[in-house]
Amino acid sequence: MSYSTQQWTDKTVVITGACSGLGLAAAKHFISLNAKVALLDINEAEARTVLTEIASPNAIFYQTDVTSADAVENAFAQIHNNFQTVDVCLNCAGIAPALKVLDKSGSAQPLAHFNHVIQINLIGTFNVSRIAAQYMLKNDKNVPKETSEDNGVIINTASIAAFEGQMGQTAYAASKGGIVALGLAMARDLAQNRIRVNTIAPGIMGTPLLLNMPESVQESLADTVVYPKRLGSPAEFAKLAQHICENQYLNGETIRLDGALRMGPR
Repeated sequence: MSYSTQQWTDKTVVITGACSGLGLAAAKHFISLNAKVALLDINEAEARTVLTEIASPNAIFYQTDVTSADAVENAFAQIHNNFQTVDVCLNCAGIAPALKVLDKSGSAQPLAHFNHVIQINLIGTFNVSRIAAQYMLKNDKNVPKETSEDNGVIINTASIAAFEGQMGQTAYAASKGGIVALGLAMARDLAQNRIRVNTIAPGIMGTPLLLNMPESVQESLADTVVYPKRLGSPAEFAKLAQHICENQYLNGETIRLDGALRMGPR
């Protein structure tokens, strides 16, 4: 299967966390390429607003808890029934709550907090990826065995916190570090199936969460970036995801999208 810009109309892109932030930006971008887009998110109320905004017959929402094996399997069965193929899976679902190992009174971080972040960010990413790969393999029936074209592409979203986790980010950094480690191993596992796996590690991105912060806070964050001195655009994330799909020699890689930022301890 080819991922040239002229042929996105034949492709199905599955995006988790698709109703906000980077996932929403990616959903809008791939819809603009005339791809069929499956929006997976747990927030049904937010999805209704998003679907009204997108207003495309090529976009279908599937309420999905990425930590649930049954929910993900059911979502992909519906996606395949509606769109017939699963070509790209972009995992954007994640949370980033901050909590130090010990609080000011010396009490330990609740284990439930750490486990919750790992469940959604890391286990949720693997859960969706494994089922996506299973459905991508069905594309093999329509591709000659001698071809070198992909059966599918999986793109996971980590963070530069995987490499420079800051104070209060133990759970988040560990989950994103796990996603980075997952990428190469998964790429090697799926190479024989002609499925590529890559990871994007964004820096400080201009999502609604950050853009709702005071201007002074945004300027302070932008000043930490080497160049260009600004927040990253969610559209830049989406364009990178498209490029990963279209550049077949990209496999098993983690790409930092951060303007050369290296985060300090806080």
